[in-house]
Amino acid sequence: MDIKSKQTAQQRADQIRSFQAELEIIQNEQILTLDTQEHTAVNSYHKQLLMTLASSFDVDTNKEEKQLSLGMKIASFLAALGLAASIFFLFFQFWGAFATSLQVITLIATPFILLSLTIYLNTLELTSYYVKIAALLSLTSFILNLAMLGQIFNITPSPNALFIWAVFGTLLAYMTDTRLLLGAGIISFSIFLSAKFGTWNGLYWINFGERPENFLPAALVLFMVSFLPHSKFSGFGSIYRFFAMILFFLPVLILSNWGVISYIQMDKESIEIFYQLLGFSVSALAIFIGVRKKLNEVTNTGNVFFVIFLYTKFFDWWWEAMPKYLFFLLIGLSAVLILMVLKRFRVGTLQQSGGAL
Repeated sequence: MDIKSKQTAQQRADQIRSFQAELEIIQNEQILTLDTQEHTAVNSYHKQLLMTLASSFDVDTNKEEKQLSLGMKIASFLAALGLAASIFFLFFQFWGAFATSLQVITLIATPFILLSLTIYLNTLELTSYYVKIAALLSLTSFILNLAMLGQIFNITPSPNALFIWAVFGTLLAYMTDTRLLLGAGIISFSIFLSAKFGTWNGLYWINFGERPENFLPAALVLFMVSFLPHSKFSGFGSIYRFFAMILFFLPVLILSNWGVISYIQMDKESIEIFYQLLGFSVSALAIFIGVRKKLNEVTNTGNVFFVIFLYTKFFDWWWEAMPKYLFFLLIGLSAVLILMVLKRFRVGTLQQSGGAL
């Protein structure tokens, strides 16, 4: 059994349950009938495999367990959020009564104590929800304490702190296989790189958002990282690709409507046309690649932004020029047309793969 991550283990468990349900239908329809020995052998194998997956990766083996797992995820998130807020307000409640030296020791020690707790819990059970709670608390206290140390010593705010937060959060994410921590690390890194790119182009780092193109280098880096091996982690590659596409398409969408804020030294209309064409072509390419490579997050994000680019152009062209009922009729007909095109594309894909409708 070559299974390296919880995501792969969960997929295998779902396949077993789907196979069992389909086998029952096939036998009821008398298409295929297994004798008692074969049926017992298959059930024993699947039962043992599910027990192994559950003990090794803490996967859900039925619908009831999936429902409970969702509740546990929500509870663990709320627990981490509540405990983090408690730490935050605890500091501010008694902070003024501490000497500076005690403040510094407390700020340095707290995240490392929580990090040590995370490492200890991680050695006991890799998939424990308690590990992820401790990891979230560790990241929260690290961010809070680093910011407070800057206030104590009157350090000039810098985007470099975001890079440190990104490194710490990403390391915790890979250690505990926590997608929420990876998302926090990606956001911190994206802001850091965008701020740096803005300063290289003459902006003060806090004003990096004034130029949407500052986010494009981060999108490129994240997209390249997404194709590194992540087989041992639960959906990390998909998260990198999702954030990469968001960081690409949102700036392109903004610049396709407000070209005046671009770095490109051209007239406003030419800049907007360039980014409109770029948005349409890349979103269509994303749909094609996502379907071919079976990357759902790429396909879905490409679909969403292709429609957004299309509808914004419809608004620019016809909102003022035609009656509203006709405008929304055009929107509806265009949606039907998109559906027909995607349907044809799906049929062609199924035919190439030997499938059937």
